[in-house]
Amino acid sequence: MAFSLIAPTSTPSLQHKNLTVPSDFSFTSTISTHRCHKPSSRRIYCSIAPPQQLQHRPSTTGSVKKAMTMTEKIFARASERTHLSPGDNVWVNVDILMTHDVCGPGSIGIFKREFGEDAKANPDYKGVCHVALAQEGHCRPGEVLLGTDSHTCTAGAFGQFATGIGNTDAGFVLGAGKLLLKVPPTLRFVMDGEMPSYLLAKDLILQIIGEITVAGATYKSMEFVGTTVESLNMEERMTLCNMAIEAGGKNGIVPADSTTYKYLEGKTSLSYEPVYSDQQASFLSEYRFDVSKLEPLVAKPHSPDNRALARECKDVKIDRVYIGSCTGGKTEDFMAAAKVLLASGKQVKVPTFLVPATQKVWMDIYSIPVPGSGGKTCSQIFEEAGCDTPASPSCAACLGGPKDTYARLNKPEVCVSTTNRNFPGRMGHKEGEIYLASPYTAAASALTGFVTDPREFLQ
Repeated sequence: MAFSLIAPTSTPSLQHKNLTVPSDFSFTSTISTHRCHKPSSRRIYCSIAPPQQLQHRPSTTGSVKKAMTMTEKIFARASERTHLSPGDNVWVNVDILMTHDVCGPGSIGIFKREFGEDAKANPDYKGVCHVALAQEGHCRPGEVLLGTDSHTCTAGAFGQFATGIGNTDAGFVLGAGKLLLKVPPTLRFVMDGEMPSYLLAKDLILQIIGEITVAGATYKSMEFVGTTVESLNMEERMTLCNMAIEAGGKNGIVPADSTTYKYLEGKTSLSYEPVYSDQQASFLSEYRFDVSKLEPLVAKPHSPDNRALARECKDVKIDRVYIGSCTGGKTEDFMAAAKVLLASGKQVKVPTFLVPATQKVWMDIYSIPVPGSGGKTCSQIFEEAGCDTPASPSCAACLGGPKDTYARLNKPEVCVSTTNRNFPGRMGHKEGEIYLASPYTAAASALTGFVTDPREFLQ
């Protein structure tokens, strides 16, 4: 059996606590002695050296030690408390604020923790904000990142508390450097076993959402651990955390490890201190998965939790394939799609749209050789397979948009997509049908014109 639910040994109290508005509101937030001091003279865009702090030990949160989860520890540090429990309402000092321009999806403004004279907006268009944040070195373990988009939770892949907020809250953070937040209880997802060669992180998160439903983690932290998670690269971990919001989660989070530290080398010169859940920490529920027994999945219309095996949908005729978005438009996602197309040696049978998440991903598509291809890049493989030319970086049809939006569904068509939502009208036409899938499954489906299990080409 691939999945089991372990009942928690203790259930944290969810009662509301009394609120106290801090009397020391100011433009500059006070940094706790338990937090890393970051010189205000450093600019967050001049990331030329790896972090100086090389010892990454589990963090304590004060002289009184109480078993806590990762998210609880980050809240405690950011609110200058020794310990916290789920349901506590606290003023949390914010390290990074990301603003999102809906007129140009992915435009980002980033403000450092002091929120004073060094606060700086990024005038350059990088692409989809959630991927650009990681590439620019703004996702650091143990910190608090808030952003004006629901998929800000992507940054939890770095052991960071990251969640989406509204524009009013963002304005408050700009003025105060902090925000009132409630400590969420934590659901722990333990994934063990060797990852089959035909599975990707998208399959894992679709499995989880299918188990707990789109409301199963409402205002809860989703912590992803286990040997399978440890084997994932950073972009795959980003996919896991990205879709925590599709289960109603407040945030998704993965413990930082050597893979995290290696990714951050050369991207940030700021020190950071990761935290880890204590052995005796209290989790609301714990779910266990034997990943070696899982199969490629899709989420059928019109909900991310409408899970089905890809092979069970082999008779579903499709009209197009879309590979892109903050969930499925990263470099590793395009490398995966190219791998399937290369293995088949065939051409796609339906229009296949490719939308890289950022400028860097776009460059990678044209410059990085695909393993086993004899030096061919993704762009060459896509061209030979008859795919559409990779578009400029953006969210594009993932969020619908005007009728002239690239790859938008303007008719009631069926689309296999690597995006994160398949609600009616999400990619345009309200009668369109969207099957959410991994890049492997999306590429395999493009080759046949039907929803297709990628094992047909990968084994």
